[in-house]
Amino acid sequence: MLPISSRRGTVTSFGTALFTATSATCVTGLVVRDTATHWSVFGQVVILALIQTGGLGIIMAAAGFSLLSGRRISLKERSMMRDAFAIRRVGGIVRLANFVFTVTFAVELIGAIVMVPSFCAEYGLRGIWIAFFLSISAFCNAGFDILGTHDALFPSLSAFATNPVICLAICSLIVIGGIGFATWNDITTNKLRFRRYSLQSKVILVSSFILITAPTLFFFLFEYQRLPMAERLLASLFQSITPRTAGFNVEDMSVMTEPGQALTIILMLIGGSPGSTAGGIKNTTLVVLLANFIAICARRSEADVYGRRVEDDVIKQAGAILTMYVALSLLGATVLCLIEGLPYLACLFECVSAIGTVGMTVGITPQLHVASRIILIVYMFVGRVGGLTLIYAATENPKKNPARLPRENVTVG
Repeated sequence: MLPISSRRGTVTSFGTALFTATSATCVTGLVVRDTATHWSVFGQVVILALIQTGGLGIIMAAAGFSLLSGRRISLKERSMMRDAFAIRRVGGIVRLANFVFTVTFAVELIGAIVMVPSFCAEYGLRGIWIAFFLSISAFCNAGFDILGTHDALFPSLSAFATNPVICLAICSLIVIGGIGFATWNDITTNKLRFRRYSLQSKVILVSSFILITAPTLFFFLFEYQRLPMAERLLASLFQSITPRTAGFNVEDMSVMTEPGQALTIILMLIGGSPGSTAGGIKNTTLVVLLANFIAICARRSEADVYGRRVEDDVIKQAGAILTMYVALSLLGATVLCLIEGLPYLACLFECVSAIGTVGMTVGITPQLHVASRIILIVYMFVGRVGGLTLIYAATENPKKNPARLPRENVTVG
């Protein structure tokens, strides 16, 4: 809110500051003020610091300070870090934390260096700051950009839609950040020996590949026919990657066809991988639900993936997560539609973008009333922290009771 944070040197309203801070910390990317034209360099640095902290996660940021200060990390902190990384063992967690920090800053630095020539050619020395800002924003799947002007607000990367260096660099940063640190550690340890990867790494890599290639084919065939072949392929690839869950765009989302917007909503809802900078229900959740669906269709008693049985508790959690995200998205869209009088699909797009911590928009966020903005703030927070995490934090662990209720079947379907 400080005057030093705005370009005009005036106090920013509390609502705008809160929305921006939440969006940055939850690495979403939805904004009510253009980042480049409203915020000063100081304000942009604050936003970037929040993005980096939110991308790594509060637990990892705290662990980073502990490692830098030389303080010993307690067993409780190691357990929290294990949950943050979405792994099952505590052993080697400090080594993994060092690996995460090394990979994060190295990849962000390389990404910035790759993009510097293109941005400097367009913006001069300011291109260096733009390259570093976008590199961190892309790796953390935040979606913030500082390319706007007073004549063109909220442009994202539309001015560089035909620049393969920028588009491919941003896509690479999004994918690397969205796959998850534990998966990259698995790849580094076992190289290209896929059979040695953990089940989670296998599921993440295969599902990520499918969730990139299949939407790319859809967008190429049905969405960008007006573009030349090379630009059409580049735009299709970019559009398939950015909804999970970065929020950049090279084309105006408001002019996309309804089937294209619907597919984008599905991709935003799925999101990235556990233990990554991405949000959404996670691709592993989708795979678990599909495995359970296949097991039911095949009349098998248990779901399995790559020759490993999936526990019933994991299937229940997956179903609960999907139900929660879908219910909240539909409820929020209904409320926004009633408050704002906007098309339901546009309201659903914004709500899924918020709860999936994506940041893509059809252009209605800056015009929303205070009540609607509060809903999106809550959704961004829930999406980043996790719905089940909030529920577990608010409820006590039930006492184990050896007694079991009588069983009676209910017909479904």
